[in-house]
Amino acid sequence: MSPLIPNKLVYVLAAMCFVVGRCSAEVNKVETVAGDVYFHEGDLTGKGHCNNGWIVFEDYVLVVDANFPSGAHEVIPKIKALTSKPIRFAFDTHHHGDHAYGNQVWVEQGATPVAHTGVIEEMKKYETGHYGDKPGRWEEAAKDRPDVAASKLKPPTLLFRKDMIFDDGRHRVELLHFGVAHTHGDGFAWLPKERILFSGDACVNGPYNYVGDGDTGEWIKTLEAVKALNPNTICPGHGPRGGPDVLDDQINYFKALRGEVKKLVDARKKPAEVQAAVDALKETLSKQPRIGRYVGSMFAGQVEKVYVEMGGKPFQSAAARRADEQKHAHAHSAALNASRAHSSTAKRAAPVKR
Repeated sequence: MSPLIPNKLVYVLAAMCFVVGRCSAEVNKVETVAGDVYFHEGDLTGKGHCNNGWIVFEDYVLVVDANFPSGAHEVIPKIKALTSKPIRFAFDTHHHGDHAYGNQVWVEQGATPVAHTGVIEEMKKYETGHYGDKPGRWEEAAKDRPDVAASKLKPPTLLFRKDMIFDDGRHRVELLHFGVAHTHGDGFAWLPKERILFSGDACVNGPYNYVGDGDTGEWIKTLEAVKALNPNTICPGHGPRGGPDVLDDQINYFKALRGEVKKLVDARKKPAEVQAAVDALKETLSKQPRIGRYVGSMFAGQVEKVYVEMGGKPFQSAAARRADEQKHAHAHSAALNASRAHSSTAKRAAPVKR
């Protein structure tokens, strides 16, 4: 399977916030979410970076998501500007490159990569080169990303099956797994005292849903279980942070998408007919004010995935499916030379040294 050339792709991403006063962010700026709790929206369209978070405990720092190597190098000085405490743990919310390929950078800082056991299972499936087989996703990404090529894959070594808790008496962070969603190894970082949720890509805020490694039906169930935590603040894997509405909107987007595809399944539409209906479905969902922002360049792949989950046959070409994978799981690297479409207005005061 030949790789797509990123500079021939146009990957324009836009994230919109519909909850006034509940959503604020600025790309590449550190935001204080609560005392000792920080959020950093990564430069997705410019560098392919995911969002990061970190919590400053009494004796150490826990980072949420390893990012790409270049993303890790972007964030580390910002953490050190806030605190002299050592970075001891880097939590991979899932196995995708923009969330886990920076692990080696954090290890060199003295941190241990942490993840749900499903992350290792997924890496064994997709990172075949690391495990002694044919080249996998890491090698594919290294072709287009110098930061990946200059580093090495470091799977997480501290694993949990259901939960893992960090608690120093002042701060408590629970790493939780609720089931299949964006991948089969999604983990969430939950701060029960502050009611802050770091969701990884199981919940995003904008057109960033890659569905190729998950299951949309199970995804809804997982997020509904997460919703029972009753979070006040959602720090997503991509896009601006916001209030609980972000979680509601993500759930409702998948419900609406599956509802529209089910109509086609119930009408016994053939794959070619479903493919022909993609533009109409896209228009229908785009017009819905609360969820329209989730419709993006991977929409056809989302429709196909739901259709297959409901018993249909694939209709996209292998190249089209590979394009979606490359846009999300491998590099977001189609965006490396793209103009930045994402805009955000909230400003944040300079961080206070801790």
